[in-house]
Amino acid sequence: MIALDTNYLINALVPGSPEAAALFAWHRNGEMLAAPSVVWYEFLCGPVSVREIELIRALLRGGVMTYGEPEATEAARLFNATGRSRRLRVDAMIAACALVSGAGLATSNQADFQAFVPHGLNLLPPPQPVPAANRPDDIG
Repeated sequence: MIALDTNYLINALVPGSPEAAALFAWHRNGEMLAAPSVVWYEFLCGPVSVREIELIRALLRGGVMTYGEPEATEAARLFNATGRSRRLRVDAMIAACALVSGAGLATSNQADFQAFVPHGLNLLPPPQPVPAANRPDDIG
């Protein structure tokens, strides 16, 4: 399973973006894609259209990952283990969802999540630029 950070959901709507290319390739290859509920919240804060929400939701074979007691406990562990930086609180919640579910985390924001790698986070490599000749014209 691959847990997607907010930047993947947003950039999936940008034709030719590296995140869109990676996300659609994973989907075509049958990867189980999911969004932590915190990420889904950030995405829905938009601005996004109903059509865009439907498109992204259709790609999430793994659905929206819940954030309950196990995830909260893991997020607190990560937050405390990485120095209690306020700027990492939400990122710790996202990382915790990935860790508890055994998923790798796909993000374009590698720097903020790197702190969680020594504590068990499987941080997937960043998306690679898509050559112009290989970019689809649109997403839908």
